[in-house]
Parts: sequence; structure tokens; C-alpha cells
Amino acid sequence: MRRLQGRDTPSNTGPVPHRSVLDLGRRSFETMECGPDDGEVVLLLHGFPTTESMWSTVLRELGSAGWKAVAPRQRGYAAGARPTDRGEYRIAHLVDDVLGFADALGAHQFHLVGHDWGGIVGWAAAAAAPDRLRSFCSLSTPHPAALTRAMWGTQALRSAYAGLFQLPVIPEVLLGAAHRTGLRLLLELSGLPPSDAQRYAEELDPEALHAALHWYRANSPVQLARAERVRVPTLFLWGHADAALGRRAAESTADFAFGPYLFVELEASHWLVETRASDVIELLHAHLRRHT
Repeated sequence: MRRLQGRDTPSNTGPVPHRSVLDLGRRSFETMECGPDDGEVVLLLHGFPTTESMWSTVLRELGSAGWKAVAPRQRGYAAGARPTDRGEYRIAHLVDDVLGFADALGAHQFHLVGHDWGGIVGWAAAAAAPDRLRSFCSLSTPHPAALTRAMWGTQALRSAYAGLFQLPVIPEVLLGAAHRTGLRLLLELSGLPPSDAQRYAEELDPEALHAALHWYRANSPVQLARAERVRVPTLFLWGHADAALGRRAAESTADFAFGPYLFVELEASHWLVETRASDVIELLHAHLRRHT
């Protein structure tokens, strides 16, 4: 395990990410992309309650280095991929989306990066399709089985909000009132800079918020606990001041990684990209180069 202290954010130089759309059958997903078309594909998955915009700085840096970096707006968040049945948000469907993104980009093998719920989807994809992934990087999110095992301790208190989000109607009212003021305040309390909290709250319209909460409603802790071990080369970045995801789950994630594995602890909150972009990019670059 490595520990890193804070560093400055990277300069906004290099190619500018552009917007595109990935069509998977009857569903369409907005994306932000950067880098040469012949570069190795790096898929970046956002979590709750962010969108692909969280990756803008990372996309620029990866594109400058020659990777084909693509950040899709995921199921429910994307207006063209918003099923009403909450069963359509089960983890298996979300993994199918990831593999579909790679197929649409013509990438039989690809690198995968995920933050928050994007990390949960990433762990599941790494277990389900190890032949497709060159490497995986999880930001903030421990292996789901490690997280469930840690529930016997203080992690249960940290994760209490997830139980609230599984209730009908109430989360939408609490988070969505007054133009999602409740959501913005929750994000700020968790360590997200106010400007980013405001931006994410504005990007998530009421329909998208309702669909995003279905990720919690469709996937119970019991289901996530069944997540298999992974053998894909994995980098796990975790902030020791993460209010939602504690040390026990972070450190025990090593028990579920059978391939090359590196755990790096950062002096940061849950929001690693927004507050520690330079370190995330440097570590991610090294990880990708090792497993290209």
C-alpha cells in the first residue's frame, strides 16, 4: 500500500474533449471523448450523482498521452437510456452496458476506470469478463464483497444513507426539493467542493435523479456481496477521509484481488477526481502503461 499527500491540480492543456453518442440497440448514451481513434480504449464510469462531466480533466490528460478516453453518461442518467422498470438497473444490466460501449467503439479489449457506483460496476465487469479488460482502476469504491463484510463494524453507519435511498419517493423529495438543494448540501457535507456540488445538482434533472436512485433500489447488499474475486490487473485509489467508505473495507479489498494489485491511500475525501486530479492522473497513467 502507498500513501500520497496533496498536490496541485493539473493544467488544462492538450486536446479538448468532444461530445458524442454511443447507440446500444434502442438506447443511446451521451459521451465525452478525447484522444486518437487508434488509441487503446479507456472507459471511465461515473457514479452517483455525477455525470460524465466529472472526467473532463482526466479525459484531456489521457487523450494527450495517446489513449482513446471515453466517458459515457450511464443508464438512467442518459435521457436516451432511462428505463422505468427498476429491475433494468440491476448490476448485470449495467455490466452489459459497459461491454456494449466497448463493442460500439470496436474495442475487444479495453481499460476500465470507475468511481463510486462506477467502481461497483467496474468490479462486477472485471469478474464477469476478465478476457475483455486489460486493466481496471477503482476510485474510492472497495470490492463489493469487502464492503459487505465490513458492515459488521462502523461501515453500517457510513452506509445508512444507502438504506434511505432504497425507499420510494422520500429520497426524491429530500434530495430534489428547491432545485435539488438537498442533494447539493449532501455533496458538500461529504467533502465535495461547493462549485462541483452545484454543477452536479444542476446537471441531474428530476427524471435523472429518480432513475439514478433506482441503482440503489435494484441492487441489494446481499446481491452485491456475491461479487466474485477478480484477476484483472487492478489499481484501487481510496481517500482516508471518505465519509461513506471506510478503512476496513478498503484494506480488505486485497482479499478479493487475485491478479496484480496496487492499493494507494490518498489524503482526500470521497471525491478524488475533483480534489486530487494530479495524483489520480499520474497514478492512472502509470497503471495503464504497466498493463498496455
